[in-house]
Amino acid sequence: MSCPPKSDDLVFFVNGRKVIERNADPEVTLLNFLRKNLRLTGTKYACGRGGCGACTVMVSKHDPVSAKIRHFSITACLVPICSLYGAAVTTVEGIGSVNTRLHPVQERIARSHGTQCGFCTPGMVMSMYTLLRNHLQPSEEQLMEALGGNLCRCTGYRPILASGRTFCVESTGCQKKRTGKCCLDLGGNDSSSLNRESDICTDLFVEEEFQPLDPTQELIFPPELLRMAKNPEKQTLTFHGERVTWISPGTLKDLLKLKAKHPEAPLILGNTSLGPAMKSQGRVHPILLSPARISELSMVFKTSDGLTIGAGCSLAQVKDILAEQVSELPEEKTQTYRALLKHLKSLAGQQIRNMASLGGHVISRHCYSDLNPILVVGNATLNLISEEGTRQIPLNDHFLAGLASADLKPEEILESVYIPHSQKWEFVSAFRQAQCQQNALADVSAGMRVILEEATDTIKELSLSYGGVGEATIGAHKSCQQLIGRPWNEQMLEEACRLLLEEVSLPGWAPGGRVEFKRTLVVSFFFKFYLEVLQELKKLVKVSDSHHYPEISDRFLSALEDFPVTGPRGVQRYQSVDSHQSLQDPVGRPIMHLSGLKHATGEAIFCDDIPMVDRELFMVLVTSTKAHAKIISIDLSEALELPGVVDVIKAEDIPGTNGAEDDKLLAVDEVLCVGQIICAVVAETDVQAKRAIEKIKITYKDLEPIIFTINDAIKHNSFLCPEKKLEQGNIEEAFEKVDQIVEGEVHVGGQEHFYMETQRVIVIPKAEDKELDIYVSTQDPAHVQKTVSSTLNIPINRITCHVKRVGGGFGGKVGRPAVFGAIAAVGAIKTGRPIRLVLDREDDMLITGGRHPLFGKYKVGFMNNGRIKALDIECFINGGCTLDDSEQVTEFLILKLENAYKIRNLRFRGRACMTNLPSNTAFRGFGFPQGTLITESCITAVAAKCGLLPEEIREKNMYKTVDKTIYKQAFSPETLIRCWNECLDKSSFHSRRMQVEEFNKKNYWKKKGIAIIPMKFSVGFAATSYHQAAALVHIYTDGSVLVTHGGNELGQGIHTKMLQVASRELKLPMSYMHVCETSTATVPNTIATAASIGSDVNGKAVQNACQILLKRLEPIIKKNPGGTWEDWIEAAFEQRISLSATGYFRGYKAYMDWEKGEGDPFPYYVYGAACSEVEIDCLTGAHKKIRTDIIMDACCSLNPAIDIGQVEGSFIQGMGLYTTEELKYSPEGVLYSRGPDEYKIPTITDVPEEFNVSLLPSSQTPLTIYSSKGLGESGMFLGSSVFFAITDAVAAACKERDIVEDFIVKSPATPEQVRMACADRFTEMIPRDDPKTFKPWSIPIA
Repeated sequence: MSCPPKSDDLVFFVNGRKVIERNADPEVTLLNFLRKNLRLTGTKYACGRGGCGACTVMVSKHDPVSAKIRHFSITACLVPICSLYGAAVTTVEGIGSVNTRLHPVQERIARSHGTQCGFCTPGMVMSMYTLLRNHLQPSEEQLMEALGGNLCRCTGYRPILASGRTFCVESTGCQKKRTGKCCLDLGGNDSSSLNRESDICTDLFVEEEFQPLDPTQELIFPPELLRMAKNPEKQTLTFHGERVTWISPGTLKDLLKLKAKHPEAPLILGNTSLGPAMKSQGRVHPILLSPARISELSMVFKTSDGLTIGAGCSLAQVKDILAEQVSELPEEKTQTYRALLKHLKSLAGQQIRNMASLGGHVISRHCYSDLNPILVVGNATLNLISEEGTRQIPLNDHFLAGLASADLKPEEILESVYIPHSQKWEFVSAFRQAQCQQNALADVSAGMRVILEEATDTIKELSLSYGGVGEATIGAHKSCQQLIGRPWNEQMLEEACRLLLEEVSLPGWAPGGRVEFKRTLVVSFFFKFYLEVLQELKKLVKVSDSHHYPEISDRFLSALEDFPVTGPRGVQRYQSVDSHQSLQDPVGRPIMHLSGLKHATGEAIFCDDIPMVDRELFMVLVTSTKAHAKIISIDLSEALELPGVVDVIKAEDIPGTNGAEDDKLLAVDEVLCVGQIICAVVAETDVQAKRAIEKIKITYKDLEPIIFTINDAIKHNSFLCPEKKLEQGNIEEAFEKVDQIVEGEVHVGGQEHFYMETQRVIVIPKAEDKELDIYVSTQDPAHVQKTVSSTLNIPINRITCHVKRVGGGFGGKVGRPAVFGAIAAVGAIKTGRPIRLVLDREDDMLITGGRHPLFGKYKVGFMNNGRIKALDIECFINGGCTLDDSEQVTEFLILKLENAYKIRNLRFRGRACMTNLPSNTAFRGFGFPQGTLITESCITAVAAKCGLLPEEIREKNMYKTVDKTIYKQAFSPETLIRCWNECLDKSSFHSRRMQVEEFNKKNYWKKKGIAIIPMKFSVGFAATSYHQAAALVHIYTDGSVLVTHGGNELGQGIHTKMLQVASRELKLPMSYMHVCETSTATVPNTIATAASIGSDVNGKAVQNACQILLKRLEPIIKKNPGGTWEDWIEAAFEQRISLSATGYFRGYKAYMDWEKGEGDPFPYYVYGAACSEVEIDCLTGAHKKIRTDIIMDACCSLNPAIDIGQVEGSFIQGMGLYTTEELKYSPEGVLYSRGPDEYKIPTITDVPEEFNVSLLPSSQTPLTIYSSKGLGESGMFLGSSVFFAITDAVAAACKERDIVEDFIVKSPATPEQVRMACADRFTEMIPRDDPKTFKPWSIPIA
């Protein structure tokens, strides 16, 4: 092989230390370099596309234009290291450590309980840290903006924001800091509740204890880099990689020369467009030109008629430049700038805005672009430059469509963009609608501009441009031409809508789907623009003027207002500990998560943070591209010839059993879904393994039938298990005696777990006795151990599984990790070398399945007063291609369907459908969140038919006295009723219901809705053996205590709670104690940490172990009552008393007899209630969550900070299920939603504006450890209060528009669903397609 040409030295700094990389590869990202080369593993890999913020770091550069140091946050997964020449990078390790000194940001996020699993925490810390480097006392708006690009799946964001708020300038609002009383502390209207609540706490942390922020302690910008920046290298720098060469010229002249020499080479600045394309499409450009060092491309020129912004300016800089212009110039000149600013606030996240350049955004010409439609209507001009000279071209549709005549020549580059000022009588507006308010690609975006003849309403010039409705940004020229000269009135509006729908046409099969919604937005946006212009005209024209403009009805005015982005506020209430409780006893106190500080410093070690072992290999999985097919052949020859490839693991390499008969680990002969694992490549590096899988050629022959939807499964009688059924009373007879009967349907989409840490495992074979050490991210290490044992055909005692901590699980890491562990173990045995398997986000989402989509049919019989007499529900879940947990999910769903209601005559039936989709699996709530949505939808339907409010129907039908459930388990609903009444009171429900109705009377295009939902959630597995637990407690001779138990730390704070239990039992401070890890070698035969009972059962086992030890120490303590703990332990050792004990809990009794339809399947219930209020925009389908109040029955919380965190986190996750999280499948069964770009979990701006959580005081349960309850899952369903508040708002809109309710409920309530449900003249006028005439882009699977 020829020697590659020599590269220049890449010089940059990381955490104040100089890095000289002599062989920089342009394909290596900063994230890989930090983690693999520098072993700085605090920066996490979670999505690889810049969409989640887990890999956020700070970059500091000297800005040649302002001559100042710029600090900005970036996502390290997108940044090529070659772009960092002369930059200083700061990672989470660089700002503080638990071993030296914590930074205040790190301390506060941990002590404010803003970490749970901790995987997203370093990214959150770095986003906040960067904000503070730029603004010592940021505003709340700046804090929200800084965190908008960071996702968290655990906390629900509220505590993260609470920690950041401690740095903010005092905002108006809560006066707590001045008076000590919070404005939200009072309950509803009941002032007497104050005395009653004297033992209620509302503080989870003490702000006064935080160390102050001292800016003098921050890392300085390296003087060497400052010298380099002030005397810049003019020479061209070249970095040669294996496949790509990166060329960074020092002057504009050199850049133009290089562009002429390499006309095909793209210019790369932020890599926010090229990077994801290279990752998802495997595109490789042999030469990349980096203009980062050329200051001419970052210049800004202001003239009397406009603004010229350098193409190299980042979108964040563009935002600042425009904001400055808006503040300096008169309003009439800044119309276009204001429109751009509006979109720049919601475009992507802060990190992407810091990286993406204006030039890159324009040249990428994304069809969904937010800025290009505005630049088009604003008559922006592109200033181009080449060796030949300069020229200008208009930024118009022809350019955006890529027409050669209107495009750059290959040798030209974009130097700057000129945006002219607007003028009097010119109006410019921007609109966008996305799946959620921030950090989401727009479904449709629009720029609109009109110039009216002076002092009239006659259209002189009109320009309308749309993104998201075609392959490029589309202008409506013909429509605009035809409207010139028309007055700006109702007739023009009607005509404009008709013309627009003809011109901006979208075929039914258009990529991205949502076709009718997009068509509706085209005209809805124009209507908003029409109103905005009328409103502006009113301001411009004096009342005395003779010219009369169309009046806007006051009820229409709210259509003009966008929903503001506001940070959530609220109160967290919990019962304080008994005043007699020892100060040393931590039970019931808001103790910080044991790993909180380590999460915040990046020192908490997750599976993939474990350093590489000697001779370690990397594994990548090869998956099926067909939904149901026979495998004809697999050709590995090309892959095996590639450098670094060691082997390919196939089904025939498995020494033991290849999974179950109908659920193979590796496919044999046949594949049952897209994403089924066929084989696995092992290579020296992850890059080599990923390149090899592209060379594996698999030929298939399609098989019939191919089933994706529940309807198809029902038609083909394709089911995974027998029907599950429960019945009580006489349903047929009851239906004959009721006043009314309603039938309806409910469709609930699936949900992706989206744990921040993807599935990962490291398998290390030992030198003797076939022993294996497995480090795995799982909720069930014993299951991994058993599966590996049967796969390799070796005894379980040779395999040790270690779980230090898991970066989120939510049920997705119960069964699946065993599959990955087993395949990796086969690789380790075959090669004799350690194997590391880390799934990319796309593969994780494709392979692992998620929450079961559900289709339910109900028939409900009721009296005119709202009393329900009979309810018949039949539901079907989409189980995917194998059984997995689908049978148990069906059982739990049926058992829990009645929720909080006593209905005498019931019939519940459930089936799990077998389809050609990846197998769905356990997910937080386990069927309850989907099933109970049917029950609550029945309630809403009954209310509508009776002309009553849903809350009245709920109250009327709720359990009132001690009773038996449908499966004959006795329980008392007293606590349920308390939660309901407390929620009504704390939320001031009845007065707010009246305010909502008042608002709805006054507003036509905006509607509010409010809903209150009760909950009876059963905890645990329906089998006694699944409730057993064990623990092992050692006391060492220095008095320190090591606690080990069978639970796994998933972020739910189980280790923290176990030490609280041990501390109380041994009467020792927690500082004496330590939890190392969960290991199958210390506690064998464990049960999955799931079903909300991890702390319950393991707490009992720890308690048992501690009590055994204390009993052994009793004689010694009696003999020397004044001695210290250390004295007693020393004496015990001298007297040969064992200081190690195994604790055991045999489990709660639980059973279910499905033949008889009765049993005691659950140890206890968690009760709760939630009230949510929302406001919807009927024109766009967007919604704003105004307020949520949750009352949760936690009995005596072991740790209120952790428990409130669980409630908030599960509520927000549930809210995502019901509002934004939508899985899209192609007609061939390929999952489209495979990353944060396409799949939208809630962001920080989705949290209700006011978010109050109260743990119900003074309730007891003798069954559990210290009367506590498991709260891991119950909050999930309460997220449906947002769904039903949206339903309430939509119902108000429908009632006003005389739309007949159809009782077909679809979840999630996305903007598309909401907009199309609020039918009006705009939805009526759009063209509709006959579904039989085209193949849709996506198919509904529920």
